[in-house]
Amino acid sequence: MKDRAASPRFHYAWVIAIITFLTLLTTAGIRSTPGVLLVPLGEDFHWNRATVSLAIAINLVLFGLFGPFAAALMDRFGVRRVMLIAFGTIACALLLTTIMTEPWQLYILWGGMVGTSTGATATVLAAFVTNRWFVKQRGLVLGVMTASNATGQLVFLPLLATLITSFGWRAASWTTLTAIIILFPLVAIFMRNRPSDKGLKAYGAEPDAVEPERSVGNPFANAINGLLRGLRSRDFWLLSGSFFICGATTNGLIGTHLIPASMDHGISEVTAASLLALIGIFDIIGTTASGWLSDRVDNRVLLAWYYGLRGLSLLFLPYALGTGFLSLAVFIVFYGLDWVATVPPTVRLTADIFGKASAAVIFGWIFAAHQLGAAFASFGAGTLYTILGDYQVSFLLAGLLSLIASGLVIRIGHKSGKIPPTPKEVSQQAA
Repeated sequence: MKDRAASPRFHYAWVIAIITFLTLLTTAGIRSTPGVLLVPLGEDFHWNRATVSLAIAINLVLFGLFGPFAAALMDRFGVRRVMLIAFGTIACALLLTTIMTEPWQLYILWGGMVGTSTGATATVLAAFVTNRWFVKQRGLVLGVMTASNATGQLVFLPLLATLITSFGWRAASWTTLTAIIILFPLVAIFMRNRPSDKGLKAYGAEPDAVEPERSVGNPFANAINGLLRGLRSRDFWLLSGSFFICGATTNGLIGTHLIPASMDHGISEVTAASLLALIGIFDIIGTTASGWLSDRVDNRVLLAWYYGLRGLSLLFLPYALGTGFLSLAVFIVFYGLDWVATVPPTVRLTADIFGKASAAVIFGWIFAAHQLGAAFASFGAGTLYTILGDYQVSFLLAGLLSLIASGLVIRIGHKSGKIPPTPKEVSQQAA
């Protein structure tokens, strides 16, 4: 009987894509949990927002810094093994979170264990899988996988907010723990490390295409070598600097503080969580479209537009929160469309500049800059709130930073002369 996976009508890469999407969706839901826990934890333990925000900041830093090492470990030992170890660590941390009583426990469990483990099952995983399993439609698949971040918010946030309101904040940990337990056997049974494990080439690859060799040596050294290579490149600094701002203006600021900021303006926690989930709906549209566009349009131009529109929407946010639902709806639409739409063009530029073989590790370091920016904004906005009593200054500063990022990305490739051609230009040259 003919193997269905080898049939031209079906490629096992789509199974890998589905498993990866579910993984990213679940871990995104876990990472978005602090937004609904910020106020309940403060009320239960009498911790101020700076205290809880510090735990979130630690989580975001380690989430980003572990990414390049996770990519090296996946390349050396296999993606399935790394994912399963990460799931086990997340499960232990979520279980222990339900019995914590002190801030240092929150820092270790949520900041340390969840931060590093979700760092192995995040955007770096999407970049690794798409570069390994897909040649055709790589940008579109990466866009859909990246949109899982928004889908995770859409699925988890309103549910978690409702459970917290009815049963307390520990219900959020039990719910996300259950999701991880369900996902574990799916990854163990169906996930594969590379197309050759199923006797296949990558989807859309030429019959004579050669699969990248498995890395050898110390994964830690491979990750550090990727960083050293990046540091010598001006384009790496431009990509990392813009992605630092991306992290600061998305999951660092809005992902962590939009819900408590909305509650400060009289919006209930469930409604505020639903607003953040609504941003996720528009992000699914925007990020999927961004993946499609990244295969066709100059990715630097895409990024300049994304950061520019994000900056204008953040400058508008203080007004929107203070004037009513219609203005807030306008913010949700424009901000939501490019919440993580920056990821597909950034991954594409990284692969074009540094090569597919090094793309996952080098993008891991660029993503680490993203998470450093997120941690900076998460803790910074919490501290400014503690001092000033509102988020207005934080939102305005974030808007200005986004406009600066728009100017940074358009300079990628100019000084070195290595301006990446658009896929359309490549096709025309081949013709």
